[in-house]
Amino acid sequence: MLNLRPVDGVDVHVLVDNVTDNLSSVPAFVETEWAALTRKRRGAWVDSGTCLCCAAHGLSCLITVRQGAETRTLLFDSGPEDRIFEQNVSRLGADLGSVEAIVLSHGHWDHGGAMLRALQLIRDRNGGREVAYYSHPDMFRPRALKQADGGMLPLEDVPSIGALTAHGGKVVKTTEAQLIVNGMAYVSGEIPRLTAFERGMPGQYRKKLHGEGWEPDELVMDERFVAVNVAGKGLVVFTACSHAGVINVLTHAKATFTDVPIHAVVGGLHLAGSNEKIIPETVESMLEFNPAFIVVGHCTGWRAITALANAFGQEKLVPLSVGKRFLF
Repeated sequence: MLNLRPVDGVDVHVLVDNVTDNLSSVPAFVETEWAALTRKRRGAWVDSGTCLCCAAHGLSCLITVRQGAETRTLLFDSGPEDRIFEQNVSRLGADLGSVEAIVLSHGHWDHGGAMLRALQLIRDRNGGREVAYYSHPDMFRPRALKQADGGMLPLEDVPSIGALTAHGGKVVKTTEAQLIVNGMAYVSGEIPRLTAFERGMPGQYRKKLHGEGWEPDELVMDERFVAVNVAGKGLVVFTACSHAGVINVLTHAKATFTDVPIHAVVGGLHLAGSNEKIIPETVESMLEFNPAFIVVGHCTGWRAITALANAFGQEKLVPLSVGKRFLF
């Protein structure tokens, strides 16, 4: 059993998300993008489109954990491409120099497309030190979606181990769970698939290991979640896309940390598109975990967000959007 250290708090800054929303009201533990920009530029800010972040299909979170005087920072995914990541980091004034670890949740371009630029930006600010990069070996295999005519639509590869290493990443490649940032965050291993209704990503294939031909890859077994244990509150579980199924994710988190309640679920639940049909089962099963907060966006979809808000109430359901900060 890995000994995850309880922390005093966790600060989550959303660098990339599908949605921008600066007008909706938010609870006290959430700061909007506009509030962050105003705080950063107090006394010298003009409300302007040139100050705003850009929403894009993807997810990236800057996660800072705090225990007493000790703070540790990790980057969870990078979003889809360099320009959006760099622009949002700059406009939010996010401190990448403190990032000591990067976790790629799974091998899809909307989560790893900007990783090389992220490494460059981090090392520009940390004196050129290497950055630990946590990955699963299957993330680097070419993938494709099978089309109705039987053809394959390739998905852009995430950066290779060679490219990551050349850009200063110290790649840790494993299927096992591990503790990172001095034991203050947990990266899961492969997530057991236990539910009958969560089926992964229908139609996805990957190249066979010898490189010839394709094989089914609907379960996306390289996906992992990150968890932080906030003392007196419980686990904050970061699930970037939930191809494993958010119920499988929460079941595994609960089985791993049996005495710690689920405080918050943060990320994408992949309940849009063909997965909309499992929204009722997902919402019903989430009620059993009864998290204090459900903080979701990216691939969750508006139908699932509406269903979760109806089931849990607006006090618990807080949609993600680019630029928001969450203080747990």
